[in-house]
Amino acid sequence: MLLDSIRTQLDSLSKSERKVALAVLAAPGATVSRNITALAKSAQVSEPTVVRFCRTLGYDGWHEFKLKLAQGLALALPGNSEQPSQDDLAADLVNKICSRSINTLLDLRNNLKPELIQKALDILSRANKIEFYGQGSSGFVAADAQHKFFRSGVPTVSYTDPAIHAIAAALLREGDALVAISQRGNNPALVRSAKLARRGGADVIVLAPSGTALADMATCLIPIDLVFATDPYTPISARLAYLVVIDVLAVGLALQRGPEFRKKMQNAQKALQEFDMQFDSFIG
Repeated sequence: MLLDSIRTQLDSLSKSERKVALAVLAAPGATVSRNITALAKSAQVSEPTVVRFCRTLGYDGWHEFKLKLAQGLALALPGNSEQPSQDDLAADLVNKICSRSINTLLDLRNNLKPELIQKALDILSRANKIEFYGQGSSGFVAADAQHKFFRSGVPTVSYTDPAIHAIAAALLREGDALVAISQRGNNPALVRSAKLARRGGADVIVLAPSGTALADMATCLIPIDLVFATDPYTPISARLAYLVVIDVLAVGLALQRGPEFRKKMQNAQKALQEFDMQFDSFIG
């Protein structure tokens, strides 16, 4: 949600922009009903400062920011902030977990910028090889990405060990692409590897929150700004957002490479199905 993105970037805002952010966070509903003059007065800043705040967050200006905020508030489902509790019945868990995941994906859909996805696809489509780095739960996303992208015909690999991906990153050169994945964006090992890859001339696509150390290393940043609470179940829905972005990039790359490539992918899928049939026949 946009409010989560604002909270994530609070520390990176200027002093005057932070005043605007705090005014919005204090009364998001009222912000939607206000005009720019009223918000500026509430935050005790000038109207141009409000516009700068909106542009810092990635919007063209006040009107686009206000529209996105209104959409985010409208999409908030009842009970979205409720945490699973020990007394929950199975039906309660289904409702809470599914609602949380749905909200996360709706928020992702409304905030992903198509031009950034296209920039990432352009990098991936011309890459000599693609490497995916992630650690912890982001390591599973990196492994999933490698599984999807190896069918692209471009050499791909995923690394989750910090020592290994540091070595691999140091060997990357111009024409190679690194996709660095982090749900928090402040992992020192990933930041170091991204820096090494950039030093060698490789492009670095980053999937991480904006305003983070890893985001600063990006040739192309796809910001995924999600709130991290003390609730231990939050990473479940957060990981879904990253997996969906990987799916978007994998499908986009397949489409961008043209019909001949898609035919090769279909042949690979057909070969896999034939193998499965032969294996089933063997054990049967």
